[in-house]
Amino acid sequence: MAAAARLFLRRRLSTAAATATPPTPASILNPSSPTTALTSREKTRLAISLLKSSPPPPPDQILSICRAAALSPKTHLDRVALSLATSRLSSSPDSVRDLTSSLLIPHHTSHAIVLFGQAGLLPDAISTFQSSPSTKSLNALLFACLVSGNHAEASRIFQTFPDAHNVKPDTETFNAIIKSFAESGTTRSFYSVFDEMCKKGVKPIATTFTRAIAGFYKEERFDDVEKVIELMKKHGCGESLQVYNARVQGLCKLGRNDEAKALMNEMVKKGTKPSWVTYNHLVYGYCKVGNLEEVKQLYKEMGQKRLVGDSSFYFTVIFHLCKSGDFDTALGVYNEIAPRNWVPCFSTMKMLVNGLAGSSRIDEAKGIIQKMKEKFPDKDEPWKEVEEALPQ
Repeated sequence: MAAAARLFLRRRLSTAAATATPPTPASILNPSSPTTALTSREKTRLAISLLKSSPPPPPDQILSICRAAALSPKTHLDRVALSLATSRLSSSPDSVRDLTSSLLIPHHTSHAIVLFGQAGLLPDAISTFQSSPSTKSLNALLFACLVSGNHAEASRIFQTFPDAHNVKPDTETFNAIIKSFAESGTTRSFYSVFDEMCKKGVKPIATTFTRAIAGFYKEERFDDVEKVIELMKKHGCGESLQVYNARVQGLCKLGRNDEAKALMNEMVKKGTKPSWVTYNHLVYGYCKVGNLEEVKQLYKEMGQKRLVGDSSFYFTVIFHLCKSGDFDTALGVYNEIAPRNWVPCFSTMKMLVNGLAGSSRIDEAKGIIQKMKEKFPDKDEPWKEVEEALPQ
């Protein structure tokens, strides 16, 4: 009788499991409102929010989140989510393989290759390329090497894979290996690769030269920078804004900010208008050396020219202004970007709040805290602690 009862119970449980309603995407991504219809973009935003949670979800839950959002590399936001998921899964190689096989292979092989590189799984990236060799997947494989920091493997693949797999390299292929040279301190190899590029009839573009310029600046080979500029002119790529920006950035990274600013003035005289990117490089350079007066002057010029940077540009300015004790200007910058829903990280905002409070501007400090608590309910407790520590 007992055996019969157990058999009956197993059958009932098996039937219940078979008839159980599978979870819907909304129930996974938005459990507080599981019946609410979600657009593709809403699904992705909810997925990103869940993937960013601390502590991170376990691997099986990450996979469920990605599948529920039906992530695809066709949109920028989905690519952000896939990259974030891969970072979270980097200690679980099998889960990365599950992610790529369920969402990307075979229709988005090139993106799967890149994610394998991000996860440090270059053998998987190579085998995925070999299953579907093409110029596009070769370029993805070289990018995977760059992402993983394996420049020796990038060089081997560039030298051997095109012939071995009957794949024709294009401009992007050559640009990728030049970027590898620049990042690995071997930019002098640019010349031989550039010769090969020309012999094969592959047309260089501005990026071909700017990547070499960046590498030579990094290695402080200024004579080579001039040689590349002459090569560039010879091949019909004049000193465009992109090229000037690369040169300004290279000088700023070396701390030669005044030279970079002089170069910007030179480009203006020659008829090329600087972009917010030009100013971004200069501002970052002067922030790095603590010259906030120059930063404020450049920021003022940007406003006069109606140039608008990205969120990270403003976050950098606010951080360094707070760090230097100029909370008044920092607050002004924050008030400019607040209508765009751009908010610096908690530590920067905390520094701003404490700085205002230390300048006897308690009401303004408390006003910011209230806004932060409303905007980020999950940070309510940390902000309560900040508020309680303010001078009374």
